[in-house]
Amino acid sequence: MPVETATRISTLFANCRSAGKKAFIAYLTCGDPSPRDTASLVLALERGGAHLIELGVPFSDPIADGRVIQRASDRALRSGMTVPLVLEIVREIRRHSQIPLLLFSYLNPLLRYGFDKLARNAADAGVDGVLLTDLCVEEAGDPVRRLREQGLDTIFLAAPTSTERRLRLVAEHSSGFIYLVSRTGVTGEQASLSEAAAPLVKRMRALSNLPIAVGFGISTPEQVAEVTGLADAVVVGSAIVKLIEANTVSPNLRATLENFTRQLTAPLRA
Repeated sequence: MPVETATRISTLFANCRSAGKKAFIAYLTCGDPSPRDTASLVLALERGGAHLIELGVPFSDPIADGRVIQRASDRALRSGMTVPLVLEIVREIRRHSQIPLLLFSYLNPLLRYGFDKLARNAADAGVDGVLLTDLCVEEAGDPVRRLREQGLDTIFLAAPTSTERRLRLVAEHSSGFIYLVSRTGVTGEQASLSEAAAPLVKRMRALSNLPIAVGFGISTPEQVAEVTGLADAVVVGSAIVKLIEANTVSPNLRATLENFTRQLTAPLRA
C-alpha cells in the first residue's frame, strides 16, 4: 500500500472543507517567459487569490496541451529550463510563500532526472506533490510508492472517457486531490463548460472521498462559479499562460496577472 501523506495540499483542502470554501488552482509553465520571472509570477497569482500552484515542467512534446501551453513550453526550454532549475525556483518561492506547490510534468523529464533523486530533491526543495500527465495509471504503483515515501502527494487525471477500472485505479493511487478533465482533447480555453463534467464528478465521488478538482477549458469567472458548484476546486491554466504570453515585455505583467486572477477568483469570495 502507498505511504499516506500529510502535505500543504491536504491541509489546504481540509481547511477549505471546514470553512465551506472552494479552492482555485492556477497553472503556469516554469521558465516562461524566463526562469527569473517564475517565482514572482507565482506570488502574483497568490496575491490574486490562487490557493495552489501547478508548476509546469516544460517538455518538448507536450501531447496533452494545446497551442498556448505548447508555445510556453518551447519558450521555457529555449530559456534554459531544466528540472534542477525548476527545483531552484521552488526554493526561491519557499523563501516568500507557503502556498502548496504541485509539479505538473510529463514522465520523460523526471525519468531522465531519476525518480528516487527527484522524490528526495523535490521534497527537500518544498514541493508538495507531483502530477504525471502521461504515466499509465495501471503502471503507477512503483512511482507512487517512491514519491509517497518522501512525503509527496501523487495526483492523477481522469477524463469523461475513463473506464470504471481506470477511475478505481486513479482513486487508489491519488492523494491530496483528484484532477478531473472536463472534456476530451487538449488544454485550451473553451466558450462553455462541457456537459460531461458533472457526470464524471458524480462517478468519481462514488469511488473516493478525496477532494475533486476540475480543469481543462476554464477561463472566465462564470465558468469558475459553475465548476465550484460541482467540485471542490477549479483549475485554470491556458488562460493564465495566454495572459503571460501577451504581456511578456510589459513592466506591468505581475500586476496584470494579479488583477486577472482576482477577477477569476471573485466567485469563490462571493
